[in-house]
Amino acid sequence: NNHVVEGATKIEVGFFGEDGDVYHEAKLVGRDPLTDSALIQLVEAKRDLTEVKFGDSSQMQPGDWVMAIGNPFSLGHTVSVGVISATSRSFPVAEQRFADVLQTDAAINPGNSGGPLVNLAGEVVGINTAINPRANTIGFAVPIEMAKEILPSLESSGFVTRGWLGVVLQQITPDLKDALKLEKTEGALISRVDPNGPAHKAGIQRGDVIVSFAGPPITEMEEL
Repeated sequence: NNHVVEGATKIEVGFFGEDGDVYHEAKLVGRDPLTDSALIQLVEAKRDLTEVKFGDSSQMQPGDWVMAIGNPFSLGHTVSVGVISATSRSFPVAEQRFADVLQTDAAINPGNSGGPLVNLAGEVVGINTAINPRANTIGFAVPIEMAKEILPSLESSGFVTRGWLGVVLQQITPDLKDALKLEKTEGALISRVDPNGPAHKAGIQRGDVIVSFAGPPITEMEEL
């Protein structure tokens, strides 16, 4: 996780085995605060290592069994079992921005961050990242498909570059349609424009309604 290595002056990775924990020095390759993800690389492996296999997090459904692996409260190597409680859950991870994450009731505690969430086939489907501090059965994991998408950028440049409009969109309700004297509820209402953003420079203003974007008319908010 980004929040684990951010600001670190030294990184060590501990591997659990029959001969006890073995620590390997690692270096930071890249990190992405928006998805709370980081890519690190071992400086030198002290023993043969077996790579994990990635699953397909997009195929996970509520009720699917998963296991969280980590080191909660520095107790040592720990596993906990639960199910996927929800998929595509919105959760704040950086500066009030949101990412779609997996929700699970497998026990996740401080020290589980960065550990894998695996399916019944032993494939990694998520990276344990956060909990709801007001509950003991609401944990969140970054979907492995999301992590896989940004890995090439982290490896090549150390960060992820994303497009940015600089606007806040609002769904057009029937009441808003009548108040704005619109014919339909289709489209997206601009409720706020960042004065330093590209949308402001392009002339987009608060109260504008976007009815099409690079092609056909907008019928669902997700399309924008």
